[in-house]
Amino acid sequence: MLITIVNGLTMASLLFIIAVGLNLSFALLRVANLAHGAFYLFGGYVGLSTMNYTDSWILAILVGGLVTGVLAFLLEFFLLRKVRGDNLRETLVTLSVAFILADLMIVIWGGNPRSIAYPEMLQGPVHLGGIVVPKLSVFIFIFAVVIGVLLWLLLNKTKIGMVIRAGVDDFEMVSALGTNIRFVFTAMFVVAGFLAGIVGVIGGSHLMMSPGDDWRILTYALLIIILGGMGSFGGSVIAALIMGFIYSFGSLYFPEFQLFLMFAPVALVLIFRPKGLFGRGLA
Repeated sequence: MLITIVNGLTMASLLFIIAVGLNLSFALLRVANLAHGAFYLFGGYVGLSTMNYTDSWILAILVGGLVTGVLAFLLEFFLLRKVRGDNLRETLVTLSVAFILADLMIVIWGGNPRSIAYPEMLQGPVHLGGIVVPKLSVFIFIFAVVIGVLLWLLLNKTKIGMVIRAGVDDFEMVSALGTNIRFVFTAMFVVAGFLAGIVGVIGGSHLMMSPGDDWRILTYALLIIILGGMGSFGGSVIAALIMGFIYSFGSLYFPEFQLFLMFAPVALVLIFRPKGLFGRGLA
């Protein structure tokens, strides 16, 4: 039971980091970035290559995040800006990029499952009050908490955060007041890509990486956004915890109904609270 709870928290931590970036960019840009899952897997593979060449896990995380952030910038600057305001074309552009990246990753890294080696200091268990927990799981949880706190401070305690929250509520008015909302759009999109890249490396160490993981992770991230509410930081936290525990306990006790258990609460939320559990803005 305890290890299942630990696995649920670990999965929730990974899902939170990747979903919160997508959620914020989704709320601000009003476009479903269907390439976000491909960013996750691409960052993981870049981290794998970096790890093989440098034998540095920290460098692999940084390079995976930075390269993916650059990729997100190129997508937003050269493609999405050309179709800004046309939701259908924006979605189709990101979908096309997702398919292109998926094929490129197979060509470059092959189709076999891969895993990223992580430092010896994170291997083995740690004893927390009589509970034996894998060190990597502790690191992932702490890392997610740090990212969550930093994002919360950014959104609630800085002028940039004020602009972001105002842009979520009424981006036309923010633009009319003289704020360079286009720069804010690009910055949030790049941050979302950076977060997806670093989670790809960490997730590739905790889990295996293989073709198809991009769509699986994208599905989980979208479920979290729908469940928690678009643009809601707190909603992303709660929804990630719900999905993480459903994934962990469902895989152990009801593997044949795992997808049903993950989609059922989302379906109920769509019926009774179409904006999500906390879909009233960034809070």
